[in-house]
Amino acid sequence: MLHTFENGTALAEGLADAVRARLAAAINARGAASIAVSGGSTPKAFFQALSQRELDWAKVTVTLVDERFVPQENERSNHGLVAQNLLQNEAAKAHFVPLYHAAATAEEAATLASQSVAAIGTPFDVVVLGMGTDGHTASFFPGGTRLKEAIDPATPRGVITMEAEGAGEIRLTFTFSSLQDAGLLVLHIEGDGKKEVLARAEAPGDEAEMPIRAMLRRATSPLQIYWAP
Repeated sequence: MLHTFENGTALAEGLADAVRARLAAAINARGAASIAVSGGSTPKAFFQALSQRELDWAKVTVTLVDERFVPQENERSNHGLVAQNLLQNEAAKAHFVPLYHAAATAEEAATLASQSVAAIGTPFDVVVLGMGTDGHTASFFPGGTRLKEAIDPATPRGVITMEAEGAGEIRLTFTFSSLQDAGLLVLHIEGDGKKEVLARAEAPGDEAEMPIRAMLRRATSPLQIYWAP
């Protein structure tokens, strides 16, 4: 389903309202809520808007759909982005579960992250994804070393490593099986260019060429697309 907004500010506010409502419903139902978010520059305004929403944030667990294998202090860290923009105001009370760990290897970090997140339980109440101009989402990159495993619904829930040309650092990413059945599954994109990429992804084609197709075609929760020019 496509939700269109006049501009990025309106999108950020509308998405914050929708996410807040879903998290509040989860807290009312079972006393806890969980959300996994993407990095990059696009979600900053959404993070800032959500951080100001009234919610029992102490009962909310926040994590990332993917992360670069870098510490929080690195300017490319998604953890750093979330800490500076989402874990502020009322949302500073939330519990954050990082994917990066100062382990000897990325594989060890992925194992530690899987163990940490297993305590949260899935499905997540909310998952907010982004999308690259190459059609990747999370760290499901075309040509990625473990792409087939990442988007296979039979792959166990958890965090795995991913490497791909042009991706920079080794990535830590949740599997498709961990994300595809969220209570609210969102794709947040902005700009005419991203909408054109989405149109290509919605056309027939190989999921390996544009991995966002896995979410569009096979996610068990309908993908809610939030877009603004």
